Amino acid sequence: MTIREIVRAVDGKVLCGEGHLDESVDFAFASDLMSDVLTIKTDDFLLITGLANVQSVRTAEMSDVRYLLFARGKEVTDEMIELAEDNDMVVIRTSYSMFKTSGILYGAGLRPVY
Repeated sequence: MTIREIVRAVDGKVLCGEGHLDESVDFAFASDLMSDVLTIKTDDFLLITGLANVQSVRTAEMSDVRYLLFARGKEVTDEMIELAEDNDMVVIRTSYSMFKTSGILYGAGLRPVY
């Protein structure tokens, strides 16, 4: 799926990384537990989380995750956006729950990392 398709599917808003909307991603992982994110061996996946803090962006950076989707309408701070921009990441926000977001994207063809 392209990032643009993901944004449309979850009625999302792109907060940074608009230049990457036509890039594709095949896998996603949903978690609020960043230690679980660090165990993922798949490259290039979408991280879906409701944990909106700088640590989430730092974890994504350490895991080479370029696509972050914050669920539950969580506020994303300027500090988070700045860090994401510094790392050439795409940040998306949706008002949908993590469960609904994951279900929609799975139904649209995005595959789980495991």
